[in-house]
Amino acid sequence: MGRRIAIEAMRADGSILPVELTITEVRLPERRLFTSHLRDLTAARAAEAEIQRQREALHQSEKMAAFGSLLAGVAHELNNPLSIVIGNALLLAEEAEGSAMAERAQRMQAAAERCGRIVRSFLAMARQRKTEARPVTVQALVDSALQLLAYSMRTSGVTVEQDIAPNLPAVLCDPDQIQQVFSNLLINARQVLEERPQPRHVRLTARADTDWVRLEVADNGPGIAESIRSRVFDPFFTTKPAGMGTGIGLAVSRGIVEAHGGTLSLAPSDGEGACFVIRLPLRLEPAPPPDPNGAAAAPNLLAAVARTVLVVDDEPEIGRLLAETLRTLGYRAEMVVSGEAAQTALEQCDYDVVLCDLRLPGLDGPALYDWMAERRPHLCTRTAFITGDTLSASAGRFLARAGRPILEKPFVPAELQRLVAELDPHADSRPPRRVP
Repeated sequence: MGRRIAIEAMRADGSILPVELTITEVRLPERRLFTSHLRDLTAARAAEAEIQRQREALHQSEKMAAFGSLLAGVAHELNNPLSIVIGNALLLAEEAEGSAMAERAQRMQAAAERCGRIVRSFLAMARQRKTEARPVTVQALVDSALQLLAYSMRTSGVTVEQDIAPNLPAVLCDPDQIQQVFSNLLINARQVLEERPQPRHVRLTARADTDWVRLEVADNGPGIAESIRSRVFDPFFTTKPAGMGTGIGLAVSRGIVEAHGGTLSLAPSDGEGACFVIRLPLRLEPAPPPDPNGAAAAPNLLAAVARTVLVVDDEPEIGRLLAETLRTLGYRAEMVVSGEAAQTALEQCDYDVVLCDLRLPGLDGPALYDWMAERRPHLCTRTAFITGDTLSASAGRFLARAGRPILEKPFVPAELQRLVAELDPHADSRPPRRVP
């Protein structure tokens, strides 16, 4: 018969270690003996802690996967009405040009487009995709992140100061992913400062240094204790209360920056606040000037009269909006609201362009595309998909397999114009024809 207890022991150097003490009674005819031994539990405790950490990481991963699915559904439901508002506001502004109504329509369009950019920003953060680097100015990166967080910063009483050197060369990066990094750092700073008295400041600084640009996000909060500074980038490590954070923001941010060939670090403490430093490689040639409309100029298609487009969307308002916008671009557009109706139309007629929603009741976009590949293969290269959701795994796999362009909701006419010009092989060369 033996007894086991867990206690703490002290090594010869004075350090403490967990041990298991086992005491066993040995009965002899003449006397009773007791044997004991100690087992070092350091490795066992470390293994238990690692198993628990992995369980928590798995739980957080499941929560993030569920959040991604929820975000995809919410984005789809928001993007449909936003597309309708943006398109109709633009058409109304054109029809009422020069009047007070046109100005109101433009304000409504600008507000709806801002909502669309916010939704796209959240979608870009949730997507799992390869880095798509292009030259972009530091000011544009900062502005996009601040636009997303402007309301929360303002209502939290946090003032954001910018000290960005003028005429900085462009950085070569994926703007959506670097915006995610900025957003994570700004959100962390805001949450820390909410517990502090006024004034609450966040300072953004950017300077060029040979082949690099150095960006700093600094706050005037309590700073980060020396005891945890080495752990702030560890996955699932967080000092926030339960339910307030996942502990993956800084780990993901460092991974994004390193994937761009840069670094993300915590600057040495100067006694007040925390300062995170991002270093990104510079692009040697100057960045192209930004387009004030947010999109590259598309070719003029007004001369391409009577090019034909089939629009497939189960939202009649979006379908009508697409058709009406296409008509202003010189196309003849037909609209159907189901994959089955699209099959009937494609069996009877030929089209220069097919625009199809991914999500359709019954025969959805991928199924219709597979049917076209078998029955009308020449139309596959003229097909693009309209979607407010590219987060779902099935949608991502299909789009990767098909390799077709997509038009994300909400969209503006310039994006639609550019896409149709890309798809229509005869936009500028073939004489007009009527669809039977």
